[in-house]
Amino acid sequence: MASVTLDRLYKRYDGGNDIVRDVSLEIADGEFCVFVGPSGCGKSTLLRMIAGLEDITQGALHIGKQQVNDLAPSERNVAMVFQNYALYPHLDVAQNISFGLKLAGMSGADIRARVSQIAKVLEIGHLLDRKPRALSGGQRQRVAIGRALVRNPGVFLFDEPLSNLDAALRTQTRLEIARMHREYGRASTIYVTHDQVEAMTLGDKIVLLHAGEEMTRHGSVAQVGAPMDLYQNPRNLFVARFIGSPQMNLLTAQVMSIDHGGPLLGLVDGTLVKAAVRPDGLAAGTQVTLGIRSEHLSLCEPGGQNVITGRIQWVEKLGDTTFAYVDTAHQRAVVVRLPGESPVTVGDAVGLRLPADRLHVFGEDGMAVPRLPA
Repeated sequence: MASVTLDRLYKRYDGGNDIVRDVSLEIADGEFCVFVGPSGCGKSTLLRMIAGLEDITQGALHIGKQQVNDLAPSERNVAMVFQNYALYPHLDVAQNISFGLKLAGMSGADIRARVSQIAKVLEIGHLLDRKPRALSGGQRQRVAIGRALVRNPGVFLFDEPLSNLDAALRTQTRLEIARMHREYGRASTIYVTHDQVEAMTLGDKIVLLHAGEEMTRHGSVAQVGAPMDLYQNPRNLFVARFIGSPQMNLLTAQVMSIDHGGPLLGLVDGTLVKAAVRPDGLAAGTQVTLGIRSEHLSLCEPGGQNVITGRIQWVEKLGDTTFAYVDTAHQRAVVVRLPGESPVTVGDAVGLRLPADRLHVFGEDGMAVPRLPA
């Protein structure tokens, strides 16, 4: 079991731009940390730097109390589970799991006991004599996890382990990984994914990474925190757009006036909206972006302050939830989350109420304006 400390890590290739830029993180003993972000943000590269499969251009990496920049992968006390499983096709499940233990010179009796213990944790004891070709995708992934677990490492590294599975198997295997970490949670776990559902459901801590120009301007890390902290309190527009499905509704607005209760904003259709955010740094006439989650909107009669008007252009009924897409004067349809049995239909004229205490305001620089205390 070991903590992982990243101190201002950079990665660049010869003559190229930064792939990873200025990453500083502390991942505690036993913590489940998820790296998430768009394609090209460097999340897999960062994981490979921790594993020792990529050199560190600049900065320091500590596992436990030891700096490991110059240590080989085999000396770092980490185990990695790859996207493509990387099982030996000519070996059965027990042989695949025990392969590293044999190389380490462990006795046959100890190997059998260790493999049996891990197989019980992963519920694959009945598969030990099968070859990989006789396994489902989910079973192969559990074998790959078992091969990592059996080494009893200080740190587990997962590189998009569920991306090759179909939707049902992804859900099942995600639950297996969560159960495994809970029951076997002696090691720190770092998990890379592009899927925010995996990030939100698995992680104790999420590290959302920038890509492209945002990474160059602000560094790789967009925000670090508990899943619901990123969802409820995005620090900038990038986080607000990335976290949440559907993504946060974003409306262009202008600051009309300011008082101690927060700014009064004017939308492009002339609607006035009061937002319960701190007025610090805002000035009348400046342009801002107003954000609200779909579940915080509600249907109401058109007209009045903090109410936008539109017409329903599309309805998605998902059983327990209905999403209504409302065509307004704004650039994109506004999405409102409703109970599953809501009797809304395409073409209905509706008002959408924007509660002041649920609104997010982002300044001209894209950074979130602090909200007033509840």
